[in-house]
Amino acid sequence: MDADVLIIGAGLAGLVAGNELIRAGRKVAIVEQENARNLGGQAFWSFGGLFLVDTPMQRRLRVRDSFDLAWQDWQGSAAWDRLDGDLPEDEWAAQWGRAYVEFAAGDKRPWLEEQGVRFTPLVGWAERGSGTAAGHGNSVPRFHVPWGTGTGISEPFADRARAAAEDGMLTFFFRHQVDGLILDGDTVTGVHGTVLAPDDAGRGVPSSRKAVGGFELRAQAVVIASGGIGGNHEQVRRWWPARLGTPPSGMITGVPQHVDGRMLDIAAGAGVRLVNRDRMWHYTEGVRNWDPVWPQHGIRILPGPSSLWFDALGRRLPAPGLPGYDTIGTLTILRNTPDIAQYDHSWFILTQKMIEKEFALSGSEQNPDLTNRDVGLLLRSRLGRGAPPPVEAFKKNGEDFVVADDLTGLVAGMNALTDTALLDRDLIERQIRQRDAELDNPYSKDLQVMGIHNSRRFLGDRLTRTASPHKILDPAAGPLIAVKLHIITRKTLGGIQTDLTGRAFDTAGKPIRGLYAAGEAAGFGGGGAHGYNALEGTFLGGCIFTGRTVGRSLAALL
Repeated sequence: MDADVLIIGAGLAGLVAGNELIRAGRKVAIVEQENARNLGGQAFWSFGGLFLVDTPMQRRLRVRDSFDLAWQDWQGSAAWDRLDGDLPEDEWAAQWGRAYVEFAAGDKRPWLEEQGVRFTPLVGWAERGSGTAAGHGNSVPRFHVPWGTGTGISEPFADRARAAAEDGMLTFFFRHQVDGLILDGDTVTGVHGTVLAPDDAGRGVPSSRKAVGGFELRAQAVVIASGGIGGNHEQVRRWWPARLGTPPSGMITGVPQHVDGRMLDIAAGAGVRLVNRDRMWHYTEGVRNWDPVWPQHGIRILPGPSSLWFDALGRRLPAPGLPGYDTIGTLTILRNTPDIAQYDHSWFILTQKMIEKEFALSGSEQNPDLTNRDVGLLLRSRLGRGAPPPVEAFKKNGEDFVVADDLTGLVAGMNALTDTALLDRDLIERQIRQRDAELDNPYSKDLQVMGIHNSRRFLGDRLTRTASPHKILDPAAGPLIAVKLHIITRKTLGGIQTDLTGRAFDTAGKPIRGLYAAGEAAGFGGGGAHGYNALEGTFLGGCIFTGRTVGRSLAALL
């Protein structure tokens, strides 16, 4: 035996599982196809927000939350509908979903704080929903921002792993690419694969796939924590569901290229049951990174509620296609509306006053104030004059941004970013003036304007995320800004079906001895704990919860 437990993947789920095993005195091997610079996986690059329920941070901002309300929101968002038949795909997914909400409303925050994670006072209101109490969306703000953003989540576990390696309790096998599982009878006892040539590429930068040898490793149990398919557009298109219309001919990428889904296909080929592979999570507010790390590197805008959203032909999107409300609902509109399905983009139109208050960018590297725990910079960039410096840099350097003093110049600049001039200036002006007329009173029939007023009632949004209501064509709020938006790939919502201990199932629905799965590879629990929609802050949390569960299960078993 090379270890008690062998973990495939050095991302957050694998690190958390390894940490639990090492604390219990078990020896761990982590196999990772990338180099040591990539320890922590996608979590390192993330904004780091976490879904938490009924916290002191919420209560300080006068938010009343509860497990019951969060579970109602989760069920309405998940909309699990594959619960019938001999082998229902959602059987374990729904159980994992409830267990996760219990975790988020229970010991998630204190346990994370014990691990060294620290939280800012900021609580965001993500995925505000589809417009019904029983449907998709967060009824209240639940998006808790840690100090350090994604690094503040991943690095405490990475540091523990590095320390365990020095103590001889953990062995890293970097640049080792798993090609298959080893089975002795009906039990998984190890993995085999290819040793890749050394490559000191920076974190997230594509690395060589040159083979220099082979390997075989054995353990009492194997954990698949290899992530999803977001870096592999071929896989995304392969599993793209008909309900989301046609996949875009062009997409940008929100995760490094090595997030390739390769291990999921290997598992399926070995008889592991994968479910809900047609469920996925891609954002509609992506912009091309002007300073890219990986191919087609995109950054997601985290928008406040005020920007006007137009399709490729210059028509304002209907609800729930509102900024920050319903990711999959908006994606469905953009991909299922017949006369715009051929286009891969949409548009925000906003003012300088809006961008200063409402635009944030997803990613640890795009938030130096929070990532570096710089309180002074945080106050200056979030509460001072002007947009946060990374946002201003995108406005200045990003190829998807247009800035103009008047609407004529703005629309001309927008048309210059497409092969043919698709936008009619007068149509756009008419829609903006219709919206602006709704601001003459403190009430409105316009759903977006109603949402802005609702957002301003939440203290956190009023202070940091929602501009005071104003007319877009008011020169005092200018200049005008347009942003060309792209579909940006991100998360896999389906995956390896697991029970509540993390054991993986075979295609006959029976647990496979010695095989477990965690994180995105397991659909964040059970092969689809989110169902069709995510409430945000739930991806890192799902990696943490499934990793902790698998680690504790194996520590008790071995």
